[in-house]
Amino acid sequence: MHVLMTVVEEERSIEEELLQHDDLNDDSGCRITACVVLSTLVSVCGSFSFGVAMAYTSAAEIEIMKDLGLSISQFSAFASFNTLGSAIGALFSGKMAILLGRRRTLWVSDIFCIIGWFSIAFAKDVMWLDLGRISSGIGLGLISYVVPVYIAEISPKHVRGTFNFSNQLLQSSGTAMVYFTGSFINWRTLALLGALPCIIQVIGLFFVPESPRWLVGIGLMLVQQFSGSAAVISYASTIFRKSGFPVAVGSTVLGLYMVPKSMIGVILVDKWGRRPLLLTSAAGMSISSILIGIAFTLQKMQLLPEMTPTFTLLCILLYIGSFAIGLGGLPWIIMSEIFPINIKVTAGSIVTLVSFSSSSIVNYTFNFLFEWSTQGTFYIFGGIAGAALLFLWFIVPETKGLSLEEIQAKLIYHQSVEINQT
Repeated sequence: MHVLMTVVEEERSIEEELLQHDDLNDDSGCRITACVVLSTLVSVCGSFSFGVAMAYTSAAEIEIMKDLGLSISQFSAFASFNTLGSAIGALFSGKMAILLGRRRTLWVSDIFCIIGWFSIAFAKDVMWLDLGRISSGIGLGLISYVVPVYIAEISPKHVRGTFNFSNQLLQSSGTAMVYFTGSFINWRTLALLGALPCIIQVIGLFFVPESPRWLVGIGLMLVQQFSGSAAVISYASTIFRKSGFPVAVGSTVLGLYMVPKSMIGVILVDKWGRRPLLLTSAAGMSISSILIGIAFTLQKMQLLPEMTPTFTLLCILLYIGSFAIGLGGLPWIIMSEIFPINIKVTAGSIVTLVSFSSSSIVNYTFNFLFEWSTQGTFYIFGGIAGAALLFLWFIVPETKGLSLEEIQAKLIYHQSVEINQT
């Protein structure tokens, strides 16, 4: 029992220290820049739509019941479906914010809201009216969680409360607009006005930043898999066979190679650091994939056919070696380091789900791609690995030699600096 209490106390002290680092790094001297203001304004556009939805039934009740011939019970159900949809959206909002990031979750909410408002605006019967209300409610449920979280993450400490209160301000503005105009604007037009802020948000989200730690967690797993690693390892014999290299020999060489190549990463990870190994890994995978593509291109053109088998084997060894020193294992290490303790289990589960899901997609599609174009498949893998190089350069921080608390502080600090310098 004493040991258990000690562990609990240690975990609690770590969480408290993380919160202290959060306060220290969100310096009150941070500037309020145009980027911060723009990001806040864009994020609260959906809040305006939330306010419209809250007051919509008050303004539209008589006209809707008259135009569509609704009974009291039918209209009451229509009114209540907004909160039912919101409950559904709220149920998944936290998971989606972690899985997709803040911006993409807002885009999803906008899609639900726009579809919902348009369904209401052009409804010919009660079914489309109700479906639209539920759809917009789901979007608003997502908005209700993501918007305050996003604003809190991008705002300097000394104005965080003010900026976050703009969420409530825009909700109230939406409600006020309905009360002011609802008596002389048709209920269908009013529904289109409810969709307008979401349309503006869809466009505006292209110009605001995402929270870096979520892009690191999900992005690393996506580039790990979609750069072709699962396919090359799972279908090595198919690749050898296509290139003309003896499958038995190639498989034996790979078997002898697998353990020693993994030792390279073990030796270098705490000497070179995470970023250099990830960048080297992505560059090596991109180059080797492109070279394999060139080898199959030459084979198709019947140029230097005798070189294709051996050249393909060497490039596969380079590819697997490059994968092993960085993208093979480091995403899992970084994932364990970047997420705060209070969401580490949930975030880790979702990131793992992304990894295996994307791996499954690559494994399933590889044979179809390979049949379509042997060289084209590896050019695609090379292009994705090249894009991963840029992603790693601009997004992923170095975590070598830092405690978990220092990593959290660094992520928060860099996010604040980047936004305030934009």
